[in-house]
Amino acid sequence: MSLHDDAVRVLEEYDGGQPELRATYLGHLAERPDGVWKACPAGHLTASALVVDPAHERVLLTLHRKLGRWLQMGGHCEPGDATLADAAVREATEESGITGLALLPGGPVTLDRHAIPAPCHWHLDVQYAALAAPDAAPAISDESLDLRWFGYAEVADVADGSVVRLLERTRARLRESPGTLP
Repeated sequence: MSLHDDAVRVLEEYDGGQPELRATYLGHLAERPDGVWKACPAGHLTASALVVDPAHERVLLTLHRKLGRWLQMGGHCEPGDATLADAAVREATEESGITGLALLPGGPVTLDRHAIPAPCHWHLDVQYAALAAPDAAPAISDESLDLRWFGYAEVADVADGSVVRLLERTRARLRESPGTLP
């Protein structure tokens, strides 16, 4: 199965609401065999993961070097990524420096489509949540200006609405699946 095929499967199975946005993603992939790759001129899928430490009720955010905003870890799919989930874990590991991250079960938490300055145009982000151990020690990457843990209540003060929504949906899923904690 190709990464494109996996993305179609993930989006067809996605049950997090957002039917119009889900249809936009599926339409994009139906029209563009290259729709998961950065080189796609009409925009492309990306994969991200909110790194969460539920034991301490905190999330790890990166101050993105190019955008200058506090965001979850994430980015472009690469040829070595067999699945969107693999891309999300790889990006979260690379950008956080934390090994052993495990995605919260149940597939993507939410979807977020956002404009990016040229030449990218649109990112159609498939957003997961990744669980970090309570003693996880992050290490800043070249893609970040800063990397910091924020308590759940602090996120709305530093991040935009897309990150706040991702956190809210992640917390709801954690409440539904309390046995998933590391």
